[in-house]
Amino acid sequence: MSIPVTPDGPGSQGASTRPYLIRALHDWCTDNGFTPYLAVVVGAGVQVPIEFVKNGEIVLNASFEATSNLQLGNEFISFKARFGGVAREINVPVDHVIAIYARENGQGMAFPTPSGAAAAGGAAVPAPDAVVAAAAGDVLSRGLRLAPPPSDASTPSDEVVAASEPPSPNPGGPKPPALKRVK
Repeated sequence: MSIPVTPDGPGSQGASTRPYLIRALHDWCTDNGFTPYLAVVVGAGVQVPIEFVKNGEIVLNASFEATSNLQLGNEFISFKARFGGVAREINVPVDHVIAIYARENGQGMAFPTPSGAAAAGGAAVPAPDAVVAAAAGDVLSRGLRLAPPPSDASTPSDEVVAASEPPSPNPGGPKPPALKRVK
C-alpha cells in the first residue's frame, strides 16, 4: 500500500494544529461549565466591533450562551453576538487567535501572534512585542501565561512576562500527588 504525497502530506508540515486545539479547548470549557474566551489580534480579515478593540486586540466570549451560529472552522471562527445590545457579525481568521482560555480559572492555551504578512492589509496592528505585553497584562491576571515571541533575552517583553510569574505554590514542601495507573 502506498501513501500519496500531497502538499499537506508526510513531506510537509501539514495543516495547522491551531483550529483543532481551539475546538478542543472550547469543548473542554463547555463540558466543564466554563466560559471560553478568545483573545484576538485585530488585523486584516478580522471583523469585530472596532469600538471594543483595545491595544490592537479584543477578547470575545465564545460560549454557546453568548453566541448564535458559532462556527469553529479551520480557516475562520464566525458567529453572531450582541455588543451593547446590538447584534453583530463576528469573523476571525484562526491565525489571529492568540489565546483561548476559561474565564473562570484562566486555564487555556496561548498561540503565536500572526506574522507581518497575515496582519498586512492596511489595518493598524501593533508590533508582536506590544501585543504580548498588552495580552500579558490583561490575560495574566486570569492565570494564563503568554510566552514572549522569540527574540533577544534582554527585550522588555521578556522581563514583563518573567516578572509576572507567581512564586512556586509549595517551595521546598512535599511534592503534589502523582497520578497512579489502576488496572
